[in-house]
Amino acid sequence: MYYRQKFDTFIRNYDGAGYITSTGIFNDRVMDESGTVFIMALSREAQTLDELTTKICKSFIDADFETVKQDAQEFYDELVTDGFLVKGETPEECNKNEHCFSYKDFEPKTIREDFTPPIMRSRMSTQDYLEQHFKDKPHLTSFQIELTSKCNERCVHCYIPHENKLYNITDEMYYNTLKQLSEMQVLSVTLSGGEPMLHPHFIDFLKAAKDCDFCVNILSNLTLLNDESIKTMKETRLSSVQVSLYSMNPEHHDAITKLPGSFEKTKSAILKLIENDIPVQVSCPTMKANKDDFGEVMHWAHEHKIRAITDYTMMARYDHSTDNLDNRLNLDEVGKVIKDIMAEDEDYKKRVLEPEFENDCNAFCHNPERRLCGVGVSTCCMVANGNIYPCPGWQEMVLGSLQNDTLKNIWENSEKMKWLRSLQFKDMGGGECCKCDKAAFCAPCMVRNANENPDGDPLKINRHFCKVAALNKKIVLDWREAKLKELGK
Repeated sequence: MYYRQKFDTFIRNYDGAGYITSTGIFNDRVMDESGTVFIMALSREAQTLDELTTKICKSFIDADFETVKQDAQEFYDELVTDGFLVKGETPEECNKNEHCFSYKDFEPKTIREDFTPPIMRSRMSTQDYLEQHFKDKPHLTSFQIELTSKCNERCVHCYIPHENKLYNITDEMYYNTLKQLSEMQVLSVTLSGGEPMLHPHFIDFLKAAKDCDFCVNILSNLTLLNDESIKTMKETRLSSVQVSLYSMNPEHHDAITKLPGSFEKTKSAILKLIENDIPVQVSCPTMKANKDDFGEVMHWAHEHKIRAITDYTMMARYDHSTDNLDNRLNLDEVGKVIKDIMAEDEDYKKRVLEPEFENDCNAFCHNPERRLCGVGVSTCCMVANGNIYPCPGWQEMVLGSLQNDTLKNIWENSEKMKWLRSLQFKDMGGGECCKCDKAAFCAPCMVRNANENPDGDPLKINRHFCKVAALNKKIVLDWREAKLKELGK
């Protein structure tokens, strides 16, 4: 019997902890020391059970071959059942047994069944798990590379000052960065911009990232998508493409992007990706220009079996200019969005109606000793000039530069990185967030604070989001009270 990891399965060894994840089934697993030996024997090339057992036995020199073989078969068969591996009597049968992502064959798990704000999520994501797993010894697992700061759109809400959209990453910088990421056992690489497809070597860069066996994602407006890009995305088995679609009304979408015809190009490109079975996620940031449109975008996305999310929390530009916030929803408009979100989300409404919901919300508080943010625990980003920064949007917080330092040294020894990792909830607003009765409806964010604050202070509370949290709580609890009364409870 032959076994191999699926093309959408990725395996890493993090300091003796084996990690296996699948972007196709959106599942992952962490292994103990023995399990780590077993998964590290696998590859994308089919191997016989005997070949795998021979590899494993090198780590268990006193173990009987047949006993290890039996354990290996049970172990690998379980991973086959759970969708991480394929097996077959021949390598060809393994290939035949792999069912790649397809919008035609099944209901992809790219559909988001609920539209509730992310502050109320109950399930821990992979990224959250990794942040918790590495809280005492941070390990870089996810990295975003800005291929170019240039962009062919001029979105009214963008947090990057338009006058700074001037630079391409050099070939030397890009390939050297991939080499460093590979040496650091990074799992996921996101290629972004600006608009990444504006880089003249975008296709070559995409191929190189996949050759390093990264889980590769792309953030793009898709207006420059062409047949060559689609062909490369299919060949490299791209993990995901995230694109913003602001409205199903072309005038509203184009008014936000300031690029005439962008709606038709983006919509057409999304449909081409679906046709070619390339996983797509639609983001629909909600602002004044499209405040009544996101529901239609959500439904269009669901009709085409793609995941869609909305967000009404706009941030200022990283240079502290705030004129883009003229497009941010006022509180009345935010309230309408929250109500519309609730109306679409049956699972969330069931949760709100649970007997203990209100007590849980009132009892929830931010632990003063808890780490304030996940930045620097498992993720960070870089811009085209080589500067490293904590997260998208916080480009003023330069942690170091690959022009004169290594990523490993910046990750492990940057003083700013160490400071960010040391912050706890009690540091936000002098501990005020830990005493707030709206904590269950709020997720304090340093980059939103820093960008909007004239002094760039990430720990000074942004009162706009306090008001949003209070409104969110009132709407949810008022709905709960009215619904329970209607149900006679």
